[in-house]
Amino acid sequence: MADLILVLNAGSSSLKYCAYDAQSTALLVHGQIEGLYTAPHFTAIGSGGGVEEKTWGEGIELGHAGAIEYLGEFLRSHSEGHELVAVGHRVVHGGQVFARPTLVTPAVVDELEKLVPLAPLHQPHNLKPIRILGERNPGIPQVACFDTAFHRAQPELAQSYALPRSITERGVRRYGFHGLSYEYIAGVLPQFDPRAAAGRTVVAHLGNGASMCAIAAGKSVASTMGFTAVDGLPMGTRSGNLDPGVILYLLDELKMDAREIEALIYRQSGLLGVSGISSDMRALLASDDAHARFAIDLYTYRIGRELGSLAAAMEGIDALVFTAGIGEHAHAIRERVVRHAGWLGAELDPVANEAGGPKISSPASKVSVWVIPTNEELMIARHTREAISPTR
Repeated sequence: MADLILVLNAGSSSLKYCAYDAQSTALLVHGQIEGLYTAPHFTAIGSGGGVEEKTWGEGIELGHAGAIEYLGEFLRSHSEGHELVAVGHRVVHGGQVFARPTLVTPAVVDELEKLVPLAPLHQPHNLKPIRILGERNPGIPQVACFDTAFHRAQPELAQSYALPRSITERGVRRYGFHGLSYEYIAGVLPQFDPRAAAGRTVVAHLGNGASMCAIAAGKSVASTMGFTAVDGLPMGTRSGNLDPGVILYLLDELKMDAREIEALIYRQSGLLGVSGISSDMRALLASDDAHARFAIDLYTYRIGRELGSLAAAMEGIDALVFTAGIGEHAHAIRERVVRHAGWLGAELDPVANEAGGPKISSPASKVSVWVIPTNEELMIARHTREAISPTR
């Protein structure tokens, strides 16, 4: 009987999953259960592309516990010949303690619980399935894989804020996120561009959540996200970088409380807030509305500014890589970014760009430009296999 590794990515109202053959890391089935507390809907996509669905109806509260129970039943009935041997979890925050994937123990869960104030919108939901599985299936190893871990290699200067040590020693520092995505890209880049992999690359992870990372010889040097995943670039609904004085203004002049400000900068800003239309880049690109065009202009302008900053951190750039939903599929956004990066020596091949690459720079470009799909789930599956290997 073959071994199976399950990868879980839990959100506030959804549970995304992938099941892999543990030996080959071949994807067997993936999907999600969304609307966990309102109208649950289950989707499963097999390796051959077949789709299975189940809907519970409006007003049904399945919750994370019910979703895990249903997923377990589904896998048992659809994974004949495979035995579940481990579960890997995406955990947004590893803090300063966890710099690598870690086998879960009660002590580890306690430490991760302490990091909830650093990622209040993500960490509690990431920990829910860990606790549920720990109670129901204590014999199955679980591995926590952290979005912050890849960035722990950054120099101390890149991780520091100019605040009193009494504050920074409490963990207030630049952590960076999307680390599993950047780690995957760094791992496959040698197959596309060995020179860039050994040199200086900026990776643009552009999705509903967006960030950029400077990678030198495979190691994270600097990133646009800092203490939280709301920093840096404008995103689908997140503001990105914001002068702290704006927060004081919102408190003093608009009399907003902390939770109202949290909703503003995480869920009401970014592309949605600027355009007033949508957080979906596809909708904005298809719109003739002036506010939609301005939101796109602001988005690409900020990418250009951050690209310059990250190139400065490495004292130059050899390659630029686009990944994630917008980065992989929006050729119009890639065209704008590369055009704005002409001062760095980047030059686009328009035909290759519209075709989706993988290489979209012209032969004359001094900077190679690529489109490389990311795979955070596969990265988690590999880490999970490695973490449990001494126990098997």
